[in-house]
Amino acid sequence: MTEPKLAYIGFNLVKGIGAARIRTLLDVFGDVQTAWQASAPDLRSAGLSQRIVDNILQVRAEVDLNKAWERLEHQGIAVLTWDDPQYPRRLAEIEQPPPVLYLRGEIQDIDEWAVAIVGTRNPTAYGRQVAVEFASTLAHSGVTVVSGLARGIDAAAHQACLEAGGRTLAVLGSGVDMIYPPEHRQLAGKIISHGAILSDYAPGTQPDAANFPPRNRIISGLVRAVLVVEAGEKSGALITAAFAADQGREVFAIPGNIYAPLSKGTNRLIQEGARPLLDCQELLTILKLGPVPEYHAARTALPVDATEARLLELLGNEALHVDEISQRSKLPVEKISATLVMMELKGMVRQMGGMQYMAIRETGADYY
Repeated sequence: MTEPKLAYIGFNLVKGIGAARIRTLLDVFGDVQTAWQASAPDLRSAGLSQRIVDNILQVRAEVDLNKAWERLEHQGIAVLTWDDPQYPRRLAEIEQPPPVLYLRGEIQDIDEWAVAIVGTRNPTAYGRQVAVEFASTLAHSGVTVVSGLARGIDAAAHQACLEAGGRTLAVLGSGVDMIYPPEHRQLAGKIISHGAILSDYAPGTQPDAANFPPRNRIISGLVRAVLVVEAGEKSGALITAAFAADQGREVFAIPGNIYAPLSKGTNRLIQEGARPLLDCQELLTILKLGPVPEYHAARTALPVDATEARLLELLGNEALHVDEISQRSKLPVEKISATLVMMELKGMVRQMGGMQYMAIRETGADYY
């Protein structure tokens, strides 16, 4: 195992070290291995408090990272860090992507075309039916379904996706060896065989109420869009929707009876700008998620032509409207729009809403 990956695992075990502080340490020391081996005075000079420095020293003294790695291998747990090309591209683009992901199963390139389905742990028959129908339709279209393995809507979406022969990812609020709720262990096993369960919490981490809101940023970060099926006014699904909006993801909600407690959250989302959905084909159309396997083939097979090269040259980290792109490139709007659609399918650009696009850079710097 490479020393940098062990260093990432080490920092992941340190209380008080997250994405922001890892970035700071990388800026100061140049690489994660040097940061992990830095002296206490150098760590203090990098801006860490004495408490966090003491936490680092304690983990260094108490944890044999090589043995920790051997345990991970024995448990069949893979580790992805910012340095890994397999790290999910969409997740790497959010403001604070987790520096370390633990997973059982496999994340594939086709999982970039994913939609999260989330909602209450105590759904009505209506909510459960909607979750099943939408998850099944997405699976049949080759779209990966992402959720949180919780009771209710989450479990219904995972199960329906699997029964339809699709891929599904479950993001946990515990270590990937600590399945919660325990009655979903069999479901988790099926997900591992047809997708992955993943977490940024180290193996052995018990489920805790405080862990679940932060994990929701990973659910939304992995996907093109988040669909909230049923949610009360204080549902955790609304936290996922808020993260999605902040991350530039589409947010959809299923409308419901205005008097029903489990529709208050979804109806409020719609009132605040989420798109209401009446059927799954509408979702596929809005997101241009038709036959995803064909899109995946197009992304890997079609070369970049002169028009694509010109648009990539123009687009940067700031979103541009197609009209402005047309003015700068001297190309007709119709040609630009058609090219941008294909470039989005190939993972080269992202539509930010309102016919505005920005480039997706594939360099290693995007992970930091």
